[in-house]
Parts: sequence; C-alpha cells; structure tokens
Amino acid sequence: MIPFLDLKNLNAQYRDELINACTRVIDSGWYIQGNECNSFENEFAQYCGTEYAVGVANGLDALTLIIRAYKEMGIMNDGDEIIVPANTYIASILAISANNLKPVLVEAGINDYLIDPEKIEEAITLKTKAIMPVHLYGQTSNMEKINEIAKKYDLKVIEDSAQAHGAYYGDKKAGNLGDASGFSFYPGKNLGALGDGGAVTTNDKQLAETIMALGNYGSQKKYENLYKGVNSRLDEIQAAMLRVKLNFLDKEIENRRKIAAYYLQNIKNENIVLPVVRNIDNHVWHLFVIRTKNRNQLQKYLEENGVQTLIHYPIPPHKQNAYNEFGNNSYPITEKIHSEVLSLPISGVQSLEDTQKIVDLLLEYRG
Repeated sequence: MIPFLDLKNLNAQYRDELINACTRVIDSGWYIQGNECNSFENEFAQYCGTEYAVGVANGLDALTLIIRAYKEMGIMNDGDEIIVPANTYIASILAISANNLKPVLVEAGINDYLIDPEKIEEAITLKTKAIMPVHLYGQTSNMEKINEIAKKYDLKVIEDSAQAHGAYYGDKKAGNLGDASGFSFYPGKNLGALGDGGAVTTNDKQLAETIMALGNYGSQKKYENLYKGVNSRLDEIQAAMLRVKLNFLDKEIENRRKIAAYYLQNIKNENIVLPVVRNIDNHVWHLFVIRTKNRNQLQKYLEENGVQTLIHYPIPPHKQNAYNEFGNNSYPITEKIHSEVLSLPISGVQSLEDTQKIVDLLLEYRG
C-alpha cells in the first residue's frame, strides 16, 4: 500500500538529529518556556520574515489567541464579525466563535479553493472587524486584493497559515502577508512536530506581547496576571523537534513540488479536475487535491489497487451539527468542492516510482 503520508519514514530521515535534540532537552532540566522555545520562535520568525513568533500549544490556539488579543487590546468586541472562507477546515471558524465573534462565510473560487476576493466586499457590514484568508492546501490567497479591501474598510487581516509553511505571495512568505498569522505544527503538516504545536507570527509588538501573556495564564511576570488567560505554550521538546525539521523544510517542499509537477503534467483524464496553480514555485503542496464527480468510487478504486487517499474535507462547516445556525444557508460552490475533492499522496519522502504508479492508475480510471 502506498500510504497517504508516511510519517515514520519522513521523520526517520532526521532520527539522529531528533534524538540529539530530545536528549539536549532532557539533559537541560528545563521543559517549559526555555531556550528551545525561545530559539525556535526566533528562527521561525526569521524564516517567515516577521519581527515576532510566539509558540503556542496548537494551531487552533494560535488563531483563537490572535482574536482574543485583539479583544484585550480593544480592537474587537463580542458580536463583531470576521469574514472567513466557507470551505475551510472547521478550526478557522471555531477560533472566531470561541471568542464570541460571528464567522461570516464567503464562497471560495471553484478552481483554486481559496476565498474569492470578489465576494468579500458584499459580506462586509458595520460589525466586520477582520478578514481571515485561509491558505488552503499550501497555496496563498490573493493577498493583494484582500489587503486592498482590508485597508479600504480598516479591517485586520488574520492569515490561517496552518497548511502554508514556506509558501510565498510575491516576495513575502505566508505568516507575513497580513497583521497576524496562525500556524499549526500538527505532525502531518509540512513543518510537523512529533505532537501538537502551533505559533503566531506578526510584526505587531503589542499583539505579540499580549498573546504571549494570554497563553501563559494571562501573565507576563510570574504570579502577576494581567488577563484571564489560558495555558497554551509550545513545549520545549516539540520546539526542539521543530528546530531540527525547520532546517530541512525547504528541501521537503522542493520534493513536494516535483511530485505535484509530475501529477499536473501527467494526469490526463477527463473525469478528474486538477488544481489550478497561480505559481508552482510559490505553492508548498501540503495537499494535492483533485476533484471528480464519483469521488467515493475513485477512492475505492485506488484503495483496491494499493493507494491510500484522504478526503479534505467531506462535510463543510455550515453542514456540521456544531454550526446548525448556518444550516439553512446555501453555499453551492463550497458544497460542490466538499462533495468532489480527493487528496492524493504527496510528501517529502514519496518516491517517483510510487508517484508514477498513482498516475498510471488514474490514467486507467474510467469513472
């Protein structure tokens, strides 16, 4: 079976470095908010091109704490609205509602699966405070137009970069394209820890300091609490793992691009819709997502022939029980996307031989 993502072999490449990093943490006797986290924050900020990076417990916390910090800073309030793509993973929307703000769903483009800038302005109201573009599958949103709209209406731009470590828009990387950005280091991400982890990047010093305090029980100084905070910190062990893997991220992205290029050049089947790419050199291919009308049939066909695929994501957020308040809303493009998408295997360690086998099977598929 060709796995969708072979994490064991992916991490085995760096086994010695990871063990050395883990040993370094164990021997240090310092396991929370120590040198590893501080060093990773500096290194990741430098990688993204931002002034600050703040390590947190996971990607959802990263987005949640950005909004919470804006509330503490008096920029947002309960009941305010944040525009977010309707076809995103539910975490983007959970971060908004967890702060007692209202997510306003906007359709994506049918070809690139990214929020449609042409539909953003019509969703803006007097309660709108931010736009949250999601760089889905590893391709950055149309940030030029999004930032133009945000400037026109005096809105914050909060990037969801959970799938876009290292992706570019123009000459800037994801994480440095808006006012703040949330990253996930879930093990399956392009930059994945060996457990949960996340980070916020920003050039706003006040925002960074507020998030740092909020994630540390609301405290900047031990036993003195400025806010009713939470416990959301990047562990020393995970920071040490990420420091190792950050060194190899660009190499893994290049392998993903080679696989994606092979898929794009060789999958020629009228039953399969390939992703539309603005610039293959800017895309980091966290996922390679195709569409087909008989998605479940294709998935079964590939599984029977030794290829594991996944669906990202089978149920759109507005159809989830958690958000039944959106149940009567119609988002036909989002519903079409979620009913047809299928993610093919792609990773930093996938071989050309396996990639060719997948393509050959897709060429033979008749739907």
